[in-house]
Amino acid sequence: MKQSSKCAIGGIVSALSLVLMISVAIIPFLTYALPAVAGLLIVFIVIEIDKKWAVGVYSAVGILAFLLVPDKEVAMMYIAFFGYYPIIKAVLENRLPTALCWIIKVVTFVVTMVAAYLFLIFVMGIAIDEIDEFGAVAVPMLLGAGCVAFVAYDIALTRIITVYLLKWRKYFKRYFK
Repeated sequence: MKQSSKCAIGGIVSALSLVLMISVAIIPFLTYALPAVAGLLIVFIVIEIDKKWAVGVYSAVGILAFLLVPDKEVAMMYIAFFGYYPIIKAVLENRLPTALCWIIKVVTFVVTMVAAYLFLIFVMGIAIDEIDEFGAVAVPMLLGAGCVAFVAYDIALTRIITVYLLKWRKYFKRYFK
């Protein structure tokens, strides 16, 4: 693939990712879904170009999201997990057995989510409504629900990658050479 095509794909993915995350200002109930979809776009960079370019796109989008996205929780979810997860997923699934891969993925999710929320609460001073509303029970409830949602996200991501590789990739290759 030509260098100009790589730059074009990176720019398109970056712009779409930012638009998705900024649109949370209009659709606030998609606080977690839109960073996840923005992270999904990194998959195309991983597959079509390589992991180094994916890290570059993730970094650019992460910096711009932190500066431009009005909802800092959305930017943090992308930076802390959803932006780099497709890269990690590609590395882990190519090198490790399935059971170990799942353990590492879930532990990574839990650790990064806890770290992200600690950063939001204690460094940025953003209050989390659910913790105020439900008290001490909120944290395990949110982590449990988050783990279930993460497993569903991972399975969906795998299926989307499979469909892309089997059906859509040939159309993509026609336009970007």
